Amino acid sequence: MAIAKIIYLVALLCLVFVLGEDQPCASRDGDDEESFVCVCNSTYCDTVSREAPAVGSYVIYTSSKSGKRLEKSNGTIETYSNLAQGQSQECDISDLYSAMAQDSNQNTTDEDESCAEWFWSSVSLDLQTDNREQYVEGFGGSITDAVAYNWYKLSEETRSRLISIYFGEDGLGYNMIRIPIGGSDFSNRAYTYNDYPLDDETLSNFTLAEEDTVMKIPMIKAIQEIRKEEIKIIASCWCPPVWMKNNEDFYGYGQLKPQYYQSYADYHVRFIEEYEKQDIKIWAITTTNRPTAGIIPDKNINSLGWFPADLGRWVAINLGPTLRSSRYNKTLIFAVDDELHMLDWYLHGMQKADKTVMKYIDGIAVHYYSSSSSPSLLLDSIKKKYKKTILGTQACEGSTGWDSTAIKIGSWERAARYIRSIIDDMNHHSVGWMDFNLFLDKNGGPNWAGNNVDAPILIYPDKDEFIKQPMFYALAHITKFIPKGSQRITIVTKSIMEITNVSFVTPEGNVIMILHNSNSRTVKVHVRLSSKRYIEVEIEKETIKTIEINPNESILCKVQC
Repeated sequence: MAIAKIIYLVALLCLVFVLGEDQPCASRDGDDEESFVCVCNSTYCDTVSREAPAVGSYVIYTSSKSGKRLEKSNGTIETYSNLAQGQSQECDISDLYSAMAQDSNQNTTDEDESCAEWFWSSVSLDLQTDNREQYVEGFGGSITDAVAYNWYKLSEETRSRLISIYFGEDGLGYNMIRIPIGGSDFSNRAYTYNDYPLDDETLSNFTLAEEDTVMKIPMIKAIQEIRKEEIKIIASCWCPPVWMKNNEDFYGYGQLKPQYYQSYADYHVRFIEEYEKQDIKIWAITTTNRPTAGIIPDKNINSLGWFPADLGRWVAINLGPTLRSSRYNKTLIFAVDDELHMLDWYLHGMQKADKTVMKYIDGIAVHYYSSSSSPSLLLDSIKKKYKKTILGTQACEGSTGWDSTAIKIGSWERAARYIRSIIDDMNHHSVGWMDFNLFLDKNGGPNWAGNNVDAPILIYPDKDEFIKQPMFYALAHITKFIPKGSQRITIVTKSIMEITNVSFVTPEGNVIMILHNSNSRTVKVHVRLSSKRYIEVEIEKETIKTIEINPNESILCKVQC
């Protein structure tokens, strides 16, 4: 098996050398049987370029548990016959009762069995290009101290390659970065920007840390060199100076002392100012990372606890007015920055405490970790009730109590959870989705609190290499093909069988569809593009497909107009 893989890879590399085509995955076995990762170093890394489809055609990119990684194929938009529009030419919806009878083991004909097989293995989707929802702001990940620390362990060539595959034109196309204000648990130490002197209400000793000036800021500048368009940076504070907290510690049950409400607001503005001095613009801040961590502490990580009413008063009286009256009054404020099921509790309590608070809130930040909750119920309700922008700001695997291990190399199951979460969030009003650490070491760190987790990329500095996990490719299926300014369009399922999906129209007018088949069998998918045009694809079991469609002239205006 291993020898066959080597021969196959050598053959592909020869093809790449001759034709200059995309470079294949240099695979390495993962932790489970049949799992694998793709290995990259200073001289080699697998690549997949986006191929612009010609008018009236489409390009499919496929990743699967069985081994495909963004494998490309092509197709042509089809025209309906006079006999069928959106259904198999052999089976009609009236055959549903026969299919149900067959499924109930009643007497059926061969024709009934054929139609039953079609109904239970086929999906029919109706793309409604006139029904449009939110515009996409973008996608990205976090640069914590751990990320920057790991980055500097690699050679200059490997560092450059690592940035390119996330932010480069042929990479994932990230355009957003989240950074901590001060330290987080993903640091080698616990610290803030004004640890001393104690009770320094005026923040006279506010100073960026070496982790900023030596590691994170140079890394951000390197990213800005590669990504010529604007990088939107969102900043979140895990913990203020501990003398501001009533427990005077970095973690545990602890909230902000009321006498330091204004100092904590000033702390955010000072951070924005110091980064501006480095020619780095902060696009948005959040109202404190994971406010539940300081009132329901389950891990000893940097935190500041907020009860909803206190958070509402602080934003309405201190943070909001302070930021809006400063020269950074265009900086956005995203509220809550915690798990999905906590959003309404916080927002309702904040608004109840001070009715003016919502005029300072530009958006709502949500974390990934309660993704078992139904976004269709919660995010729809949040959007309808508060009418604010929704953005996913943090996600990772290996952090929950039911994870047997922080790191699971080559896990397709973790990639599948990622793609489901992104699709769910985007289908329910989220304008973007941000991963947590861009990459970590082989242990899921460093993390001073021992709160190690998994990441889409893991680095091995002793070999000057890194590995791309299935989670990386799940992200690629979304972020590589949906640029800022794309708009979500509605897909309606017209069949008994369903498949996870989301669709967008890009600023150029192409249609992007992401389909995820989590079933244990192949599914045939029929997509009705208009009254006259359609495409049909097969999606193998445990497979993700991204389809970029360039509509022909008969439906081009419907998509663009």
